[in-house]
Amino acid sequence: MAAANTKPTIQFKDLLVKAKQRLTPEQSGRVLSMENSVSRGDVKQQQINAYKQLASFWKDTMHLFEPYAYYNGEASKLESSEKSLTFAAQQFLERLLIEGDPAMQNWLASNAKVLLEQALQINPANDSSKIGLGACYILGNISDNPMQGILPVREIAQTNPHNMYAQYILALGGKKSGQFDKAIERFLIISNAEPDNLEISLHLAECYDMKGDKPNAIKWYTKVKGKVKNPGALKELTDRINILKQ
Repeated sequence: MAAANTKPTIQFKDLLVKAKQRLTPEQSGRVLSMENSVSRGDVKQQQINAYKQLASFWKDTMHLFEPYAYYNGEASKLESSEKSLTFAAQQFLERLLIEGDPAMQNWLASNAKVLLEQALQINPANDSSKIGLGACYILGNISDNPMQGILPVREIAQTNPHNMYAQYILALGGKKSGQFDKAIERFLIISNAEPDNLEISLHLAECYDMKGDKPNAIKWYTKVKGKVKNPGALKELTDRINILKQ
């Protein structure tokens, strides 16, 4: 129980306070009016519309992800259609896959989990929703028992090895937990199916690197280097390859 109490957490109210610090007085008035319309809305559709207006404001006017995703998720919960719920969850999941901060990972995964569980009540047979929910447990620091997420995803991957989403989530889980051989096995499945997938090639390079397999790390970093155009990234790759060759 003690470990669960030490999990890093973020509250949306704190993210919202920080986001509002960027508003002009006129924008603050607009946001307050929209927020009040949520609490005043005695009809569900009025609340949905208010949440969508808030989501649109934070996305289109302020270009801030967290309040946009949150309010989009709140609208989707009220709409309660599988399409809207899975779309809203996907916003959180896409950010989760690239987020490095454990507290933010927890916040993103916690929000996605609620949406996906609601979507799975509507359609329990949706494998993508099951995999997404698994990703919340595997990558989101929301449970002391990541196997709770791994087992359903692994079952999907065993039943359908060509489900690249399942392979990808399992590979990321292996990489995160330091099980580099398992991660490499999964990433290679994806790479064989998608040989031009630069992200997967980089994951393979990093896994071999962290495992201490210098020849394969050099091989995959070199493959990535051949497809990268950004000068800064090219220099980083070249420097890493040279270090591994020493």
